[in-house]
Amino acid sequence: MSSGLRKFDPAVDKRVLLFISGMLWTIVGAALCNLSIHWLSEVPMTEAGLMGTAGIVLALAIHHFGFLKLVDKNIERIRAKDGKVCIFGFQPWKSYAIIIVMILFGSIIRQSSLPRTYLSIIYTGFGGAMLLSSFRYYRVFIKLRGK
Repeated sequence: MSSGLRKFDPAVDKRVLLFISGMLWTIVGAALCNLSIHWLSEVPMTEAGLMGTAGIVLALAIHHFGFLKLVDKNIERIRAKDGKVCIFGFQPWKSYAIIIVMILFGSIIRQSSLPRTYLSIIYTGFGGAMLLSSFRYYRVFIKLRGK
């Protein structure tokens, strides 16, 4: 990047990227869980308990078998950066396309005829997994903050 354009680069310390990543995963995860809770509040307690439990089991599986690998990869990529880094570098650029596809898919399934109680399982699964996985970012952020 030329020196004239560099002054417009929103560069931050890599620790800030870790914190931003954790915050975004927390916010999105909480938003998905909040939608799920709202949907489940409209059904009988036994059905809500069953669907909520299924969502929690799914969240644990997604967290353990999927998101932890992704988070660890992102953390290592961020930690390998030298000096200040563009604030949008908290994830690889190709991940922005995946996020757009996931948002579109979420919007499509919310508009579908699928019962919200079944959607709550998916939303609790992904939202809960994101919340759990966000703690990994915070843990590394706190470790690096002391250095």
